[in-house]
Amino acid sequence: MAAVVPGLTLATFYLIYVATLAALKPHLAPPLPSHLLNIPKGEMAPLVARSFLPPVFLISLIKGSILFGFATPSEAGAVGAFGATLLAAANGRLSKSTLVGVCHSAARTVSMIFFIVVSATCFAYVYRSLGGDDVIETLIIEKAGLGPWGMLILVMVIVFFLGFFLDFLEITLIVLPVFTPLIIQMDFGAHLPHADIKFWFIILLAVNLQTSFLTPPFGFALFYMKGIAPKEIKIQSIYKGIIPFVILQAMGVVTVMTFPQVALWLMHTAYG
Repeated sequence: MAAVVPGLTLATFYLIYVATLAALKPHLAPPLPSHLLNIPKGEMAPLVARSFLPPVFLISLIKGSILFGFATPSEAGAVGAFGATLLAAANGRLSKSTLVGVCHSAARTVSMIFFIVVSATCFAYVYRSLGGDDVIETLIIEKAGLGPWGMLILVMVIVFFLGFFLDFLEITLIVLPVFTPLIIQMDFGAHLPHADIKFWFIILLAVNLQTSFLTPPFGFALFYMKGIAPKEIKIQSIYKGIIPFVILQAMGVVTVMTFPQVALWLMHTAYG
């Protein structure tokens, strides 16, 4: 629940930027050809049913199961797999070869994630057993003289630059065990209650991690876009195009940092 409003805030920033840029430079967002805009009434309903409703159904099934408490995020993966199976069957594309291919692909991905989780867990255990968090706390807070805000800003800067070289999962598994125990012990005064610090920090981290999908050289979204873009579009052009969106995501971090209720209001409204 705490992530909903910050997510909508980021989406609003994107919409305002795209609408403003399209108004100032119409050639960057030309209208569709007239033959694509003028669809006969008899063809509209089948087109919507075939192209629009299936992804909306799948997204609603996954997100709804989480938001309404029927499934955890991990269990929602199974809910999504079930929904995708129903859609494949409805489209006549459910076959043994498809299922085998999907299972092999999923097994490879899950194996990689488990390997990362196990490795990161071992790292975090050894790190904390040897008193690494105490060493970091002494270096940053006492010797560097960083207070709560200085510490928080330092963590956000570290996460931002790690996003250039690591994916979000690795950053989460490395950063959270190291810095979360330090952050949640700090006092931000009247800015927000102490009990809310951990939720606020996690949402700040999540918003910050959005940049890891866009920042080169390892941003996942960059390669997704390159894969679907026409061949004449170079990866360098995509690198330039993401700069405004990275700035907008940084603005999202600053917004949640400055106004904690952006993240906390809906959570408190829903759960008290």
